[in-house]
Amino acid sequence: QVQLVESGGGLVQPGGSLRLSCVASGFSLDYYGIGWFRQAPGKEREGVSCISSSDTRTRYVDSVKGRFTIFRDEEKNTVYLQMNSLKPEDTAVYYCAAQRIPKSCPLIYSFYNYWGQGTQVTVSS
Repeated sequence: QVQLVESGGGLVQPGGSLRLSCVASGFSLDYYGIGWFRQAPGKEREGVSCISSSDTRTRYVDSVKGRFTIFRDEEKNTVYLQMNSLKPEDTAVYYCAAQRIPKSCPLIYSFYNYWGQGTQVTVSS
C-alpha cells in the first residue's frame, strides 16, 4: 500500500523553527520528486518547496526562500522540510506529495500522484 505520512507540525512562536517529515511506505522515495504544499483556511493550496528525484533540483516559493530548506534522507525513506524564522502567515496545513516525472520539480499540485494527510503548523504568540 502506497502511503505518505507527514509529522512535525505544531504550535510555534514567530521566529521559531519546525522540521516537517514526510515518510513513505510501500515505495521508495528515491525515484520520486517530492513537493511540500500548504493550505490555509479560505485560501488555495500553495506549492511551498519541491525536490526532484536524484536531488538534482530544488525549488522554493518566494515567500519562504532563505527560511525553508528541503532535503531527503534516503536511508530513512524520508523527505524533510526545515522551517526557520517562521511567521504567522506560514500558518497552514502542510502536505507532502510525490510524483514520477524524472528530474522534475513542479510547484503545481496537479502534477502529484500521492498525497499525505497533512500536518497543522500554527505560528502565533
